[in-house]
Amino acid sequence: MDGPIVVGTDGSETASVAVTESIQLAKAFEQTLHIVCAYQRQSVALGDVPAEFADHVRADSKVQAILDDASSRARRAGVKVEAHSVAGDAADALLDLAEGLGAHLIVVGNKGIGSVRRYVLGNIPSKVVHHAPCSTFVVHTT
Repeated sequence: MDGPIVVGTDGSETASVAVTESIQLAKAFEQTLHIVCAYQRQSVALGDVPAEFADHVRADSKVQAILDDASSRARRAGVKVEAHSVAGDAADALLDLAEGLGAHLIVVGNKGIGSVRRYVLGNIPSKVVHHAPCSTFVVHTT
């Protein structure tokens, strides 16, 4: 394997399993691990803050804490890591980053694959597998 590895996390236990697997892969193949945490922008009334800035408020501390935790785990394992917080859909964030980096592998958990919801709304692992610009590894996390 020759190229970056991309994994997404939302800080959940199931995402943590996928992060752990991606750390092991990045270490085994001596590749850089790119950890992605996607978030949704939320408009918030901020009193005296100009309206054009209100749309850019997000849960910075939560996203950063999630990325810091996952990145710290990778560094302790001896893996070179880069963290990315991305506004928008999680699957799109993974796909766009993987394409932009020329990634060799995207690692995702299988949460949601067997649910009824996937038939109505779709899910992250299914969307990633069907649209990935590179190989995918679906980790059994549930």
